[in-house]
Amino acid sequence: MEKRSASRIGRPVGVVGLGCWQLGGDWGRVEEGDGIALLHAAADAGVTFFDTADVYGDGRSEELVGRFLRERDDSGVFVATKMGRRVEQVPENYSRENFLAWNDRSRANLGVDTIDLVQLHCPPTPVYSTDEVFDSLDELVRAKRIAAYGVSVETVEEALLAIARPNVVSVQIILNAFRLKPLERVLPAAAEAGVAIIARVPLASGLLSGRYTAATTFGDDDHRTYNRNGEAFDQGETFSGVPFEVGLEAVERLRPLVPAGATLAQFALRWIVDQPGVTVVIPGARNAEQVRGNVAAADLAPLAPRALSEVTAVYDELVRPHVHDRW
Repeated sequence: MEKRSASRIGRPVGVVGLGCWQLGGDWGRVEEGDGIALLHAAADAGVTFFDTADVYGDGRSEELVGRFLRERDDSGVFVATKMGRRVEQVPENYSRENFLAWNDRSRANLGVDTIDLVQLHCPPTPVYSTDEVFDSLDELVRAKRIAAYGVSVETVEEALLAIARPNVVSVQIILNAFRLKPLERVLPAAAEAGVAIIARVPLASGLLSGRYTAATTFGDDDHRTYNRNGEAFDQGETFSGVPFEVGLEAVERLRPLVPAGATLAQFALRWIVDQPGVTVVIPGARNAEQVRGNVAAADLAPLAPRALSEVTAVYDELVRPHVHDRW
């Protein structure tokens, strides 16, 4: 698989990684054995970048990734986790004392002394302007509790604030064919600063897989049911903030653009890989077949200019009114 890096992160990773939210929950339950098999299948397919968080299943995702690391014993694996969403979302909770406690818990869950990358997990906007926050993160690096730190953001403005911080090595942001706004300023600013871009929600919570219809339903424990209007957390995390019916219409406009022999999901992932400045895209998966399908997107030829233009046209006509000014 093609590997990419950025000067601040200083370590190349496979351009298609694995998002591990589903190992903790909120997408329907994944059994422990299936989760471990999924992680090994990803590594076997060439995935080197695994993204999790302490809040996914209240630590279950980290614990499964930790078990995988012990079984794999592969120094080529890069693990990123996130911290901060297990408490009330007020700026004062992003403190040195909490960082130390959260980091202890994540290192125990993962079974490592030093975590490759820890990201603030979509914190309140004032956190990005608080020097003490980043001083505390620098302390974690000096103590070798973490090798580096980054941020996961909801908005373009938050991303730009993070990129301006000299020791932020990565920004994780929603980027997909339904969320084009980061292309305007975030990706160029990150490239200039040497900050890695981690593209999350790449399939718009599965909409861009092309598998859903107006009759599709999701379980009560699936965020695509209980957070469709932002009831539990930021609405942009579910279907990228696009109304389900609008997303279905947009998908049908995109479907004819898919190259022969490829799937719509692979097309959507390839579109992200083709964007200058993207370091790694982190689709989730529930089984080995889905992992291998996602990884195959890295082997597709770059999309034709006509396809790229049509993605923009579909966005402008159908999606932009619902998302562009919100995030």
